[in-house]
Amino acid sequence: MHFTSEQRLDDGVVEREFTLGEIPGTLWTPESAAPVPLVLMSHNNGLPKADPRLVARARYTAARGYAVATIDAAGCGDRPRSTADEQARADLRRAMQAGEPVDEIFESFIGPMVEKAVPDWRTTLDALLALPGIDGPVGYSGGWTALGIRLAVVEPRIAAAGFFAGGYVPRAQREEARQVTVPLLFLLQWDDEGNPRRRALDLFDAFGSKEKTLHANLGGHTGTPWFELEDGCRFLDRHLK
Repeated sequence: MHFTSEQRLDDGVVEREFTLGEIPGTLWTPESAAPVPLVLMSHNNGLPKADPRLVARARYTAARGYAVATIDAAGCGDRPRSTADEQARADLRRAMQAGEPVDEIFESFIGPMVEKAVPDWRTTLDALLALPGIDGPVGYSGGWTALGIRLAVVEPRIAAAGFFAGGYVPRAQREEARQVTVPLLFLLQWDDEGNPRRRALDLFDAFGSKEKTLHANLGGHTGTPWFELEDGCRFLDRHLK
């Protein structure tokens, strides 16, 4: 892991950009000498790691006493996308403009993107836990629920997870949800125009966790109330500290 920049922010958080082979990432840590738990914070598939909403969540969480990391996994952010991915995205835009069904188009590129992203995240996790000042346990928090489901199933170091219900979850990950057993916080926007409410509720039912909590709020896809971030940190505190 090679750090390429470092800056101290006005909220007592240190922000460092890094590269790990071809993987670019950002790490936020509190100015603390004591080892802190780690939170992997993903953005929704395809968005860059510099997405303002993700950066705001990461800084807030780091100020609460966590190391927070995000990466641009394969096909995300500024990393190259395959010709098939680009064609699927073009098909998606056309179908949405025409009011046509889009589930099969989502399946065609989000499923493979999850498969490619998981190894990058696990490699990053290995490197982060080798750094001084970062210790387990590990949490996951992010808008890319499909990725989070797969990581929670294959990565035993993840001890708790917070998911947003707004992104499309491929059928394979909906089946895998039954294997997720870590404590879970699931955020649902009740009026999300791109995510059928029944599908989100069925996914929540499918999770195998004995401790799982659903928070539902009125509003559209990007309308998650800010107080949910504070509640999410309290959830992390219960399970990671």
